[in-house]
Amino acid sequence: MSTASKIAALRGGDVTLAAAADAFLASTRTANPNTHRAYASAIDRAIALLGPERSLAEVADVEIGAALTELWGASAPATWNRNRAAITSWLLWCQTKKHWPAPSVPAEAERRKEHTDETRAVAKSTIHRLLSRRDIPLREKTLWRMLYETAARAAEILALNVEALDLEHRRAPVTSKGGATEWVYWDTGTAHLLPRLLRLPDGNSRTHGPLFLAERRPVPARRPPAADICPHTGHARLGYDRARVLLNQHAGLDLHQLRHSAATHLGEAEVPLQLIMGKTRHKNPRTAMRYVKPGAEAIAKVTQHLAPRRRTH
Repeated sequence: MSTASKIAALRGGDVTLAAAADAFLASTRTANPNTHRAYASAIDRAIALLGPERSLAEVADVEIGAALTELWGASAPATWNRNRAAITSWLLWCQTKKHWPAPSVPAEAERRKEHTDETRAVAKSTIHRLLSRRDIPLREKTLWRMLYETAARAAEILALNVEALDLEHRRAPVTSKGGATEWVYWDTGTAHLLPRLLRLPDGNSRTHGPLFLAERRPVPARRPPAADICPHTGHARLGYDRARVLLNQHAGLDLHQLRHSAATHLGEAEVPLQLIMGKTRHKNPRTAMRYVKPGAEAIAKVTQHLAPRRRTH
């Protein structure tokens, strides 16, 4: 090896995209399982497009921007921002923590504005109609009802494993955004659906592995960790982006709307703020208040109090 080659190797010039991704995903930066899963999905798709065995140092900024645009350019602003943030964190980690020559996300691939939707809370009647539709597949019906009844974040529920479910007490532990382990609780609707979801074609039930599974076995390029593969079926864990697309296709809704709607409906039922915070696991009352403002149905209902009093004869 020449002197120039040795210097390049010491500086990380020979590090491939795949090796750089593996190093980042094994770091403490992605210690939270939900974060790891989300980052791995975005990074794996990007390097599959760019070429896993290419040198990290030879990839140009413009190529990163082009990959982001091809993969998520037509997606909603929240999806674009989430995946852009994952790629940005990875490349910045390579530059600052490992001191490898690495590209950056170009300025033109900027973060997109996410518009606040004042109608984000969905009417309770709308949700119940959606969850009673006969054309909704069992997996989606179970996931959506569980998200609504637990008022949990979608990433938390998608990360659940079968062995973690406490079916008797209708609860399961999840890893929160801060890394703490907390319990989520569901009700009768989810309790009736879960045994059907876990049933295998031979009549037995799944006992280990991801609760919600993708339709197909994973392709080698995606490299999901063993913990995300069902030992009974060989199928991988259902991803956030796929779950988001399916809810949008069937109902034109976003996954977070189920959590937001659950909190709003509890507020409309005059459940105390402390209990709503316990259900949604918000630590800051000001944050929780954003989720419990009255929905359209409640506002329309109280309007009747402004009408003229009817005359009685």
